[in-house]
Amino acid sequence: MLALSRLGGSDGKLPHHVYELRLYHVKEGKIDALKARFGNHTDSIFKRHNMKSIGYWSPEDAPGSQNLFVYILEHPSRQDAEENWAAFQADAEWQKVKAESEANGPLVDHVDRYFMDPTSFSTLQ
Repeated sequence: MLALSRLGGSDGKLPHHVYELRLYHVKEGKIDALKARFGNHTDSIFKRHNMKSIGYWSPEDAPGSQNLFVYILEHPSRQDAEENWAAFQADAEWQKVKAESEANGPLVDHVDRYFMDPTSFSTLQ
């Protein structure tokens, strides 16, 4: 029981995280600008708002390599995810970065978003 309570919270339950898969369908010719925005700004702003980046990916093959950007975030819970996103969207630095990066139009056409729970055999718990 000691090991269980060391791993879990004060109630003895194992910690649970929710993972958020996001697929950004990028406007034509804007993939490099989106990657630069994430690499130079977005990821560090995520960290300020308790949004843990698991990874970022680009498809190897066209057409996805030209217009798809994929990443996964970890949140303590789905409710925390919603609160984290609200705080992120309200962040003054993010608003400035977004406005500057979209001076010549939006970078993203639309976003697919999925919340996921790890399976019992997943390495991510």
